[in-house]
Amino acid sequence: MSAVVDLSSAEREVRDKAAMASPVSDRFVTDAALKPAFFDWLCRMGDNALVLGHRTSEWCGHGPVLEEDIALANTALDLIGHTQLWLGLAGEVEGRGRDADQLAYLRDAAQFRNLLLVELPNGDMGVTLMREFLFDAWHHACLSWLIAHSQSPRVAEIAAKAIKEVTYHLERASDLVVRLGDGSGESHARMQAAVDLLWPYTGEMFKSDAIEAELVKAGIVPASETLRETWERTVSEIFEEATLDMPEDGYSHLGGKQGRHTEHLGFILAEMQFLQRAYPGASW
Repeated sequence: MSAVVDLSSAEREVRDKAAMASPVSDRFVTDAALKPAFFDWLCRMGDNALVLGHRTSEWCGHGPVLEEDIALANTALDLIGHTQLWLGLAGEVEGRGRDADQLAYLRDAAQFRNLLLVELPNGDMGVTLMREFLFDAWHHACLSWLIAHSQSPRVAEIAAKAIKEVTYHLERASDLVVRLGDGSGESHARMQAAVDLLWPYTGEMFKSDAIEAELVKAGIVPASETLRETWERTVSEIFEEATLDMPEDGYSHLGGKQGRHTEHLGFILAEMQFLQRAYPGASW
């Protein structure tokens, strides 16, 4: 399974150099023409990490075994750290004085740009782990492209900082999907049920729109559909080892990237944003 997530030596070199470097200048951060699209895309990346991080944190103290409880809590912390980086840059690009905290806690649901997949309820451990695996396979492919190809130094720098943790997330989720999928009859049935439940939400990861097209043209981000092949290869290899069936592509739930969400996001934000909304500007 490790071969699925290995970076090439060239990609590792780029990642390590970016991780050690101090913040670099980036002409795209102040490009007025690209500002709306760039801000929106950065919110997509940050909101994915924020919402999934919050969802994953809901397992803290409720994991089935201590090892998984701690692992899920650490995964959530990693994702919140990524949120700080993506939304922090989004605030710079926007140029209205909003920082990562304000973007996280003072936007309404319709202003969030995360995938619908990450806001779905946790369900049982089968659903939680399968959601993490399906997202991680996409996340890793996206970050790998950004490190190797993005013309935005700041974007490549954030991707380089995040990918080490995302590689671990993917390795861990892959291992658990295999262990449970190829485990007992009950664990296999639960994992297959999780696949069938979540699969209609995966298509959104590979749908492009006009906002993305502007940034693709500028060489900042990949076209979403170009990540599908890498994602499918990772998923199919793990599913084969896990003895799980990959559903045929059909109807896809869309809209999260444009701010059209399920009812679940509203409940997440009501909990996550309560303190800041009730006591504006509060600090410890």
